Amino acid sequence: MMLKAKDIMTTDVVTIRGSATVAEAVKKINDCGVRALIVERRHEQDAYGIVTETDIIYKVAAFGKDPKQMRVYEIMTKPCIVVNPDLGVEYVARLFAQTHIHLAPVIQETLMGMISIDDILKKGDFVEKPKSILLEERIQEAIKDARATCAEKGATSKECAAAWDIVEELQAEAAHQKAERIEKTAFEAFCEENPDAAEARVYDN
Repeated sequence: MMLKAKDIMTTDVVTIRGSATVAEAVKKINDCGVRALIVERRHEQDAYGIVTETDIIYKVAAFGKDPKQMRVYEIMTKPCIVVNPDLGVEYVARLFAQTHIHLAPVIQETLMGMISIDDILKKGDFVEKPKSILLEERIQEAIKDARATCAEKGATSKECAAAWDIVEELQAEAAHQKAERIEKTAFEAFCEENPDAAEARVYDN
């Protein structure tokens, strides 16, 4: 079972108003031992914002600006990238890689927590259970099931076609994970042995 964001997120979230000074943000970050603060929404339709220690260093300290005069809204990111609590940790890691962020709030209607690369590193299961290996095991099992279904129901049956649909979805996921193109699907290999099987997968619109 794939770990989800809600399984490893940190529930202690520290918030701040957008109108607060950067000096106040620095104090909260230091006092609470966090790397980022979530900027509170002004109303229910408003988006959450985020201000990180990097924002403070890169946008304030690096230019010698006065943190007591600058406001959080001047340096925050809003709307910020958010993570669904049910998103698999592998996909959270991929989201971080693609967007070059290190942490994000976990939100489903309300603010539930924060997830960071530190959480993935310390609480993730990618060392013990690499997803590429688990996915390959699932593919091989699905191929075995599909061949058994086709042997029982017939190569041109709807059950056979549905079983190969499952295999191809898994293969597509594995190819996306590796950023590779599928040269030949397991179903195409099956069709070389059973040419009539392809007809069963011509679906009506």
